[in-house]
Amino acid sequence: MSVELMKILLALIFLLSVLQNSDGQFEDYCVADEQTPEDQLLAAMNWACGNGADCRAIQENQPCYLPNTARDHASYAFNSYYQNMKHKGGSCYFNAAAVLTGLNPSHDPCKFEYLP
Repeated sequence: MSVELMKILLALIFLLSVLQNSDGQFEDYCVADEQTPEDQLLAAMNWACGNGADCRAIQENQPCYLPNTARDHASYAFNSYYQNMKHKGGSCYFNAAAVLTGLNPSHDPCKFEYLP
């Protein structure tokens, strides 16, 4: 193997190690799809809250209540369900109402959970 090829390979390995978390996994969050109609978001959010999501933080006077929109509340519920259930077969689908993102959607004071 040439010296130049070896340098490129080592640089790629280093870059990948810097971009990844210590456990080798990229963080992923499940959020509401911008194109999903509100009635579908609400139905999917209600399902998530009844099937493994911890939706206490999106109740009135709680840290994730504001902004008080269906999309913001659904994003929190979808992510909570996904983080709690992804190792038990749960997904981030919700009848096409949600998408995965590598960007942390947390905002003060609302913190979205990430579980490796």
